Amino acid sequence: MENEKELYRKQRQVLIFFVLLGIAQAGSEPTLYSVAEETESGSFVANLLTDLGLEVEELASRGARLVSKGKNLHLHLDRQTGDLLVNEKLDREELCGSTEPCVLPFQVLLENPLQFFLGQLWVKDINDHSPVFLDNEIILKIPESIAPGTTFLIERAQDLDVGSNSLQNYTLSPNFYFHLKLQDSPDGILPQLVLEKALDREEEPEIRLILTALDGGNPPRSCTALVRIEVVDINDNAPEFTKLLYEVQVPENSPVGFQVATVSARDLDSGINGEIAYTFSQASEDIRKTFRVNAKSGELLLARTLDYESIQTYTVNIQATDGGGLTGGCVVFVQVLDLNDNPPELSISTLTNEVPENLMEALIAVFSVSDPDSGDNGRLACSIPDDLPFLLTPSVENFYTIRTRSALDREEREEYNITITVTDAGSPRLRTQHTLAVRVADENDNAPEFTQACYTLRVRENNSPALALGSVRATDRDAGSNAQLSYSLLAGPQPGPDAAALVSIDADSGQLFALRPLDYEALPAFELRVRAADRGAPPRSSQARVRVQVLDANDHAPRVLYPPQNASAPCTELLPRAAEPGYLVSKVVAVDRDSGQNAWLSFRLLQATEPGLWGVAPHNGEVRTARPLSERDAPRHRLLLLVQDHGEPPRSASVALHVLLVDGFSQAHLPPPAAPPERAQPDRLAASLLVALAALAALGLAALLLFVAGRLCRRRGARSRGGCALPDPPFPARLLDAGPAGTLARGGRHLGALRGATGATEVNSLKPIFPNLSPQIPGNEIEGAPSFRNSLGFSIQ
Repeated sequence: MENEKELYRKQRQVLIFFVLLGIAQAGSEPTLYSVAEETESGSFVANLLTDLGLEVEELASRGARLVSKGKNLHLHLDRQTGDLLVNEKLDREELCGSTEPCVLPFQVLLENPLQFFLGQLWVKDINDHSPVFLDNEIILKIPESIAPGTTFLIERAQDLDVGSNSLQNYTLSPNFYFHLKLQDSPDGILPQLVLEKALDREEEPEIRLILTALDGGNPPRSCTALVRIEVVDINDNAPEFTKLLYEVQVPENSPVGFQVATVSARDLDSGINGEIAYTFSQASEDIRKTFRVNAKSGELLLARTLDYESIQTYTVNIQATDGGGLTGGCVVFVQVLDLNDNPPELSISTLTNEVPENLMEALIAVFSVSDPDSGDNGRLACSIPDDLPFLLTPSVENFYTIRTRSALDREEREEYNITITVTDAGSPRLRTQHTLAVRVADENDNAPEFTQACYTLRVRENNSPALALGSVRATDRDAGSNAQLSYSLLAGPQPGPDAAALVSIDADSGQLFALRPLDYEALPAFELRVRAADRGAPPRSSQARVRVQVLDANDHAPRVLYPPQNASAPCTELLPRAAEPGYLVSKVVAVDRDSGQNAWLSFRLLQATEPGLWGVAPHNGEVRTARPLSERDAPRHRLLLLVQDHGEPPRSASVALHVLLVDGFSQAHLPPPAAPPERAQPDRLAASLLVALAALAALGLAALLLFVAGRLCRRRGARSRGGCALPDPPFPARLLDAGPAGTLARGGRHLGALRGATGATEVNSLKPIFPNLSPQIPGNEIEGAPSFRNSLGFSIQ
């Protein structure tokens, strides 16, 4: 029992050794498979899994496929089972002719990773053709003087099969005069008739024999021909050729009718027995179609063009027959010279038409080249242009691969045309070119780029909603969805109102629209950020700044601060009758919330009780006397002034100014009384003047108190988000000192008071009692806003 186990173990080791040896040899030498010709399509040949060393699942994953030279695939690989099947019915005679063995090379290509498996298919011959005599009747003219033992060549039969299925034997029908002799030759068996008994034309002028040709198939196939022997009179000299063997070389491009050779024979007989005719002897059908012989001259001519790639040599047997029936023979050996008449052939096995960019060493194509010519005419060189980023690498059995030399960039070039040039080494050199179109697939490797880093848009205030402000534009060097952009808004870089509440953007076009009317006085400018993002995976984006400038419109009329127009009693200015021309009576203080020329104010007089008495400065609103006062001037005057800006169209406001003329009010100093004056009774005018002055002082004080209370309440309300609900003042909250550029050049106005004891007038100058309530805040000034100075001495912006 132990001996049997040891023997079994050794047998397994030997078996494994031979299996491994076979696998190692499979990578270097082709594996031979066999199939009989005429096998039906789809028939099983072999299973390649063992020879390939693969599992069934790997055939599909590695892209296994069959490739072979030429356009026809004789085999088919079933990737589900690994079986090698017959793809079409094979005819050995059509594929290989007389060549034996008939071997068809093929390759199994594994694409991932790239690997080749070399194989050969041996198409075995079957006995599917019977022998055929080219002439059904063979005529021999034999003189009756021929001695017994003479040998006569007769036409042999042709059989397309090879090997044991080819022509193997001849038989002759029983007769008294001839027997059959078979002679071996490189072209096969040659049948010969041997004369056994002398002929006697007078006894039997014609002899008929049946010659049968048999092949070696199982069962054998056969054919017959009639051999008719005509007995002629005595002709004792047979034709003799000057040369028994003619060797010639003929270029394959020789035209039809080309003279291959000229054979010559002579006959010593005279008369009809010396007349020679040249014919083919033992000629196959292919030779009869390729050549023709001139029966009289012995010239061997081409009947059709030669092709070195099909047949390289011909052996032509020529027979010379005289008039008496005697024959002689010679052989013409024709060697076909190869010419470079076939351009190289290129066959694409694998082709990738689209390659992703940024991919290293991507496989583009696998192809094979071949040339049916021989020698230098069939030696090939393959190349592609050097300026392309591709690498051509030779593989096995004239196979080549094309790979990318480096990563491709679609933005630099979208498509490449690779021209493959295959050139032979013949003379002249022939070449074949094939162009491959390779597209570079886009990857999202470029972010969008705006045409500007910062956009400036301008819009006039009080615009209508949905007004188009302008557009931003970005571009992306990628293609397809990687270049489709969408725009969105981001918060601005500076604190302020939310841009999404003021502006919207069209996601596709980048067009910006105003969502609501804009107010220059509230927001003269603002910034926002726009984001452009593509639709790649992952998406890429970039940003740009957009600055929107609101242009001022003349949408505010001037507002008069002094003299106040909403008091219950009119504001009256006092003017002494002794005032000189140019005396400052009052000053109109007005402001305009607009900017630029929309806030440039001018003053003029519309109406007055005495128009010639007054003069108004057009730039600062100062009202002065134009001439000296006289006793005839009325004591009370009313002036109507117009304040107008320089907008388009201009806006204006009017203000009424009341002036009361008084006596002695303009004296700067009152002399001290020498003695207590007598108490005088004031008249009605003095009483009215005192009442007016008291009322004016009360109204001024009330206005100042109301102004201060409003400012304090506004500040307190801004901090607590509650408080007083006072109306907004007609001017902005921030106050700036305009200096001499304001509308009031002096620091106060003059009030007059009567001294009742003396009747003299005392002048007091009232200064502003309130400081500047709004300190200057750096960075918050509104650029270009005009400055004004009110009658109380405060600067207003």
